[in-house]
Amino acid sequence: MTFEKMIATRDGFGDEIVELGKEDKNVLVVDADIGKSCKTGAFRKELPEQYLNVGIAEQNCAGVAAGLATCGKIPFVVTYAAFGSMRMCEMIRQEACYPNLNVKVACSHGGVTPANDGASHQSIEDMGIYRSIPNMTVIMPADYWSTRKLVRAAAEKHGPVYLRFTRDKVPVIYDENTEFVIGKANQIRDGKDVAIIANGDTVRLAIQAAEELEAQGITARVLDMHTIKPLDVEAVQACIDDIGAIVTVEDHNIMNGLGSAVCEVAAEAGRGKVKRIGIQDQFGQSAPYERLLEMNGVTVENIVAQAKTLIG
Repeated sequence: MTFEKMIATRDGFGDEIVELGKEDKNVLVVDADIGKSCKTGAFRKELPEQYLNVGIAEQNCAGVAAGLATCGKIPFVVTYAAFGSMRMCEMIRQEACYPNLNVKVACSHGGVTPANDGASHQSIEDMGIYRSIPNMTVIMPADYWSTRKLVRAAAEKHGPVYLRFTRDKVPVIYDENTEFVIGKANQIRDGKDVAIIANGDTVRLAIQAAEELEAQGITARVLDMHTIKPLDVEAVQACIDDIGAIVTVEDHNIMNGLGSAVCEVAAEAGRGKVKRIGIQDQFGQSAPYERLLEMNGVTVENIVAQAKTLIG
């Protein structure tokens, strides 16, 4: 697959939230004074009555959003992934998830995409944190169009949702006509030798690895597991039943993220082999985004190598 366009998924969020706000006056943005980076500037300009900036006070964001949700609003709390998951975790747990309120947490700068900002801004634990909280849905789209579709789906779904976006530009994989359903993986290609399950900014790597494997006579099923909670257990089970060898790829700690979720299904099934590729339970450092991925083995070359190891 040739990737012709590169757009950060945070741009997809910025474009879609404006459309949602115009269609439904109950859609609000609750900003933590970081709208420029998180792409809420157009929303603020076009829909000022639906925009609140509470300042650099993420925990307050959560409380304000929860209060708005009790009044029938659909608030999107907007900040960086590191702050939207860890700094306000208890508030989202207690004030949004426990009462199952309609609060959406929409975060840019997921994974190691903050790059030179360093470990303090690189959120490698966020999806795992929210995956463990009842009532929370956890989503990371792979590209611009899937972001727009899944942000819309999140707005239409009742209950708390965590959406994770990239700071860096990533390839446009889908077109505007591709449909996405929360909790249902998108199969990009089929194969019988190995399955590669990825999400977010690593889906592009999974596709490229599958193409390299095909050139070596190995066919790979590629799944975009954009929702890690609720996980598409049926799709994972099909990979176990049909193939038995799975490589997971994520820009997240290999603990408690996509790889762990897939391993849980395999463990309960009592069969299937899984190799996890992701951040190796280590903090990042200030370095270019691609270099940080390389330091953790999140590369096309390593996906190919691990796939070949699995199939012997």
